[in-house]
Amino acid sequence: MTIRSRYSIPFNIIAWCSLLFLIAPIFVVVPVSLTPTSYLSFPEGGLSLRHYHQLFLDPDWYRSMGQSVIIALCSTIVAAAVGTSAAIGASKLSTAAATAVRVLALLPLMVPPVVSALALYRSWVWLGLFDSWAGTILAHAILSVPYVFITVSAALSRLDPSIAMAARNLGAGWARTHFQVVLPNIRSGVLAGSVFAFITSWDELVVTLFITSRGIFTLPRRMWDGIRENISPSIAAVATILILFSLFLLLVMRLVKGREA
Repeated sequence: MTIRSRYSIPFNIIAWCSLLFLIAPIFVVVPVSLTPTSYLSFPEGGLSLRHYHQLFLDPDWYRSMGQSVIIALCSTIVAAAVGTSAAIGASKLSTAAATAVRVLALLPLMVPPVVSALALYRSWVWLGLFDSWAGTILAHAILSVPYVFITVSAALSRLDPSIAMAARNLGAGWARTHFQVVLPNIRSGVLAGSVFAFITSWDELVVTLFITSRGIFTLPRRMWDGIRENISPSIAAVATILILFSLFLLLVMRLVKGREA
């Protein structure tokens, strides 16, 4: 037995145990959402969809879902445009300048969420964007840009620079080269970053709590208020829907990347 095969089994066991530890809450949330009782508990004596039924009859949940979808879509478009442009620009800069751009682009991931929320709160109050659609969309886009930047940068690292140079030598302008040559070759990275950006906005809570009041009530914020006021299995039902929706987005991304391969 080689040294590599000797140590691969323990590392595989550790990796699978870590994965199970991370996804263990899912195995708790889903059964709790199917409980027939009016309090958080595992189902006993049968399964029930009563909490899903109550959820879909409440107009407040519908309103929050609609706001979350609109904000996530708009912030994803902004994040995809900014993150892709930053990644393409960084790939053409010198090493020092590119490093500076990468640090700035990844800064929202490095700063603790509470610090970002406090900074955005003070800035949005001063700019008049507090508790507004534009302010919430921009804040979510700022938090989502790093994910787009990372995935697009990875796609650009696999792209042969001579392709863009050949297009320029054949007479294509800057805009035509990027929109018809570069972007089609890195669309998998843009798509992956957009999916992560959408999920980031869809799940965002801390910043939303700081920069909104009564005008914007996203789904995570509605869940937060529900947990504070009355812990109901309906919260577990919403969490299950969020998990399934996130898995659906990741599956779509995987299928699209599989077709491109």
